[in-house]
Amino acid sequence: MSANQFTERLTRGNAAVVIVDHQVGLYSGVRDIAVGELKHNVVALAKAARVLSLPLVVTTTAADSMWGPVIPELAAVLPDDLAIIDRSTVNAWDDPRVRATIRATGRDKLIIAGISTEVCLTFPAISATAEGLTAYAVVDASGTFWQAKREAGLLRMQQAGVVPIDYSTAMVEILADNADPLASDVYAALDMPFAVLVGQIAAGFTKR
Repeated sequence: MSANQFTERLTRGNAAVVIVDHQVGLYSGVRDIAVGELKHNVVALAKAARVLSLPLVVTTTAADSMWGPVIPELAAVLPDDLAIIDRSTVNAWDDPRVRATIRATGRDKLIIAGISTEVCLTFPAISATAEGLTAYAVVDASGTFWQAKREAGLLRMQQAGVVPIDYSTAMVEILADNADPLASDVYAALDMPFAVLVGQIAAGFTKR
C-alpha cells in the first residue's frame, strides 16, 4: 500500500459511492447516532453523489426474509434505473455481483456507508483495501447498535488502512471549487445543518 493512497484527493474521476444495508430492519436497532440524523446524512450523500455524477452502488442483505427493503427516504432519491443488489453474504465484497459492479465503475476510491458500522461497513472496506482500492468510511452516514461496536469497527478499519471521513467533507472535496456551476446544487443536496448558505437564503428572498 503506497502512501499516496491516503493523500490523493477524491475527484469526480476516481470516486464511487457504495451504500451497504441501509435497511428498515437494521435501522430499528441503531443506537450510536440519532436515526433522523443518520437518514439525513445518507440521503444527502446519495443526492450529492448524483449531482456530481458519481457512480452509486447500493446493496442489501436478505431484503425479503430478514432486514427488509432500503429505507424509503433513501430509495426515493436513488436513480430509477439503479438495480439494488440483494445478497446473502455477510461481507458485501464476497458477492461477485457487488465486486463486479464496483469494478465496472473504473473507480479506485470507494466512499462507503453501511449499517452496521462494524460489519456491513467494516468488512467490505477492509476487503476492498486488501485488493488495492482505497476505502473511505463515511462515519456519520453509518450506524450500529451500541457505542462499543462503533468504536471497535472504526479502530479495526483504521488499522487496516481505511480512511475515516464524513458525508459532507467527502462531497465537498470532490466538488473542489465553490465557483463550479454545480456548487449550489451540491450544497443544497448536502443540506448541512451546521452551516447557513446565505446566498441561497438571499436568493429566496429575492424571488418573493
